[in-house]
Amino acid sequence: MDFSRRRFLATSAVATAALGADAAQAARPKLGEVGAPAPSGAVPSERQWKWHGHEMYAFIHFAMNTFTDKEWGYGDEDPKWFNPTDFNADQIVAAAKAAGMRGVILTAKHHDGFCLWQTQTTEHSIRNSPYKQGKGDIVAEMSEASRKAGMLFGLYLSPWDRNHAEYGRPAYIDYYRTQLTELCTRYGKLFEVWFDGANGGDGYYGGAREARKIDAPKYYNWPSIVKLVHELQPDACTFDPLGADVRWVGNEDGVAGDPCWPTMPNRLYEQAVGNSGLRGGELWWPAETDVSIRPGWFYHADEDSKVKTPARLIRLYDESVGRGTNLNLNLPPDRRGRIADQDVKILTSFGDAIRATFARDLAQGSVAHASATRGSRFAAANVLDGQRETYWSTPDAVLTPTLTLDLAPGTRFDVVRLREFLPLGVRVTRFAVEAEIDGQWQRIAEKECIGAQRILRLPQPIAPRRVRLVVLEGSAAPAISEFGLFASVAPVDVPVIVSTDPSVLDTTKWSVVSASAPHAEVLLDNDAGTIWKQPAPQPGQPANVTVDLGAPTRLGGFTLTPSRQVMADSAPPKGYLAETSLDGKTWTRAAAGEFGNIAYALSTQRIAFPAMVETRYLRLTFAETALPAGKLAIAGIGGFIAR
Repeated sequence: MDFSRRRFLATSAVATAALGADAAQAARPKLGEVGAPAPSGAVPSERQWKWHGHEMYAFIHFAMNTFTDKEWGYGDEDPKWFNPTDFNADQIVAAAKAAGMRGVILTAKHHDGFCLWQTQTTEHSIRNSPYKQGKGDIVAEMSEASRKAGMLFGLYLSPWDRNHAEYGRPAYIDYYRTQLTELCTRYGKLFEVWFDGANGGDGYYGGAREARKIDAPKYYNWPSIVKLVHELQPDACTFDPLGADVRWVGNEDGVAGDPCWPTMPNRLYEQAVGNSGLRGGELWWPAETDVSIRPGWFYHADEDSKVKTPARLIRLYDESVGRGTNLNLNLPPDRRGRIADQDVKILTSFGDAIRATFARDLAQGSVAHASATRGSRFAAANVLDGQRETYWSTPDAVLTPTLTLDLAPGTRFDVVRLREFLPLGVRVTRFAVEAEIDGQWQRIAEKECIGAQRILRLPQPIAPRRVRLVVLEGSAAPAISEFGLFASVAPVDVPVIVSTDPSVLDTTKWSVVSASAPHAEVLLDNDAGTIWKQPAPQPGQPANVTVDLGAPTRLGGFTLTPSRQVMADSAPPKGYLAETSLDGKTWTRAAAGEFGNIAYALSTQRIAFPAMVETRYLRLTFAETALPAGKLAIAGIGGFIAR
C-alpha cells in the first residue's frame, strides 16, 4: 500500500527541545527600559521567525514524471527520457517572482529516485540523461537563477526512493543522508528543506519489483536527519515530521483552518489537528499550505485548461497567507523546462493584483489610540509604522483592550490586515474589528487567532470615520505589530485555453446526458475544485455518467481527475468500465480496469483505449470506491484523440 502526504501521520517519536529561546531572548527589554511583556506559551525559534516573514514561495515539481506524464514514477524509468528541450531556470524564477513569491523549492529527487544534480551516489540521475550530454545540473541552475533574482532557494528530497535496491534496509539511510549532505553543502544557503510524507509501497527497487513497508519514524530516525540539516544549513526550516520547524496544513487544496494556530501538541501528527493547530499547544510548529496551480503536481498538457484562475489564487492567498500560514504554490515546468505561457499570464495577473492591493496602507496618517498602553515604547502608533519588530501592548493585567484608528475623511477600504509580534507567542485568542459608520459602531468581523497575520476581506468597501480592534479574549497582554487597511484591486482575467496539445479535447463542448447523481456537469467545467459526489456504489448499483461529445469523434481514451480536497468519508473510484456509442443506444466496451494508485497519489488517470474508437457518446461506470467510504468523489473527466 502506498501513502501520500495527505494521509501521512507524523514521522518522528521524539520532539525537539524547547523552541524559541533565541526569539524570546530578543524580545526581552534592555536594562532601564520599560519592561516588555513576558513571552506567552510556545514561541518561534529564530529561523522560524524568519520563515514567517517569507509568506509565499513556489514549489517547482520538475523531474522524470514531467516526461512520462505521471505523478508518481515507479523507479524503472530510463534516464534518457529526461530531456528538456529549452530549460530556462531564469524564466521559472521570473514567473515565481511575477506572482509575488519570495523563493522557490525545487524537487531535487521525487519518489522515482531520479536525481537532478551531479551526484555519484546513483546511476539513476541526470548524469545519464541527454540534457547537456549528461553534464547538466538542474539544482545548480535553479540555485544560481534564484540568487540572481534575489529569491530564496530551498530543496525537496523525497525520502521514499522506488528505484534504490536497498530502500527499506539500513544501507538506504546512509545513501539518503549522503544525498542530503550533498544538497546542503553544494548549492549555497537554503531557506527550507522539504521531506515528503509518502513513504513505502510498491516499486522497482533495483529490479525486485515488490512492495516494501517501513515504520517511518524508526526507519528514518527523523530527529537525526533534522539535526543534520540544521548543522549544515542553520537557517533552513525543515518540513513536516514531529521535531521539524514547519508542519503540513493537512490538505493539498490550499486551505488552512479558520483559525489556524501555529502551535501544536507534542505528539505525532494528526491530520485534523494539523489543519487548525491547537490553541496553547506545547510546540511552535506553524503550518505551510501547499497546493498546485494545476490539478497535478507535475506538468500535463491535458491540464492546460485547468490552471487556477487569478481570482482563485487570490482566494487561496486569503485562505493561506491570510490565515497566518505560508503559501507554497506549485508551478510545474513543462517539457521544454519552462513555466507554461498560460500559467505565466495567470501568475502575473495574480501578482499584480496582490501588489496593487497592498501597495498602500490606508491606515497611514490616521491617529491611533488605545484603551490602555504599556508605555511609550509600546504606543498604539506602533501598529502604523510598518515595522515588524515594534508593537502596541498593554499592562499585564489588561487582556481585552481596544485599539482605535481615527481615519482621514474619505478613507475607503475593504481589506484589513492584523499581525502579532510572534516572538512573544500567540496572545490574542478571539477578536473583533468594528467600524463607526454614520455615528454607529458596527461589527464587521469576529475571528479567532491573529498570529503571523490575519487578512479580512470585506464584501464591499466601507468609509467609516473610525475603526477599532477589540480583543475579546486573550491569554496575555496583546502585542500587535500591525493594524493595516487596504483597498483591494481585482486581478485581470486571463481567458481559458483548451491545451497546447492538439490531441486534448475541449470538455466545455461536451454535455451530460445522464448520471447516477445530480450535478454531474461539474465534471466538465475544467475546475478541479468543483466535485461530483454521490453515495458510494453498491453491488448492483454502480455509479455512472454518460456524456455527449457534441459530434462524432475518434476517441483515443479518457482522463479522470480525483478530488484533492480533504472530504470526510469520500474516495475516488477504484476501477472503471468505459463504453462508447455513436447513437446513444448501442454500446461497445472500449476499456475496463483499475486506476493505478488513485487513492493515495490522487493524480489524474490517463486511460488509453487499445485502439481509436469512432464515437459520439462516452459512458463511464464505477462499481466501487478505491477505499472504504460513504461517498464517491470525482473532480473531472476528459478525453483525447491520440497519445
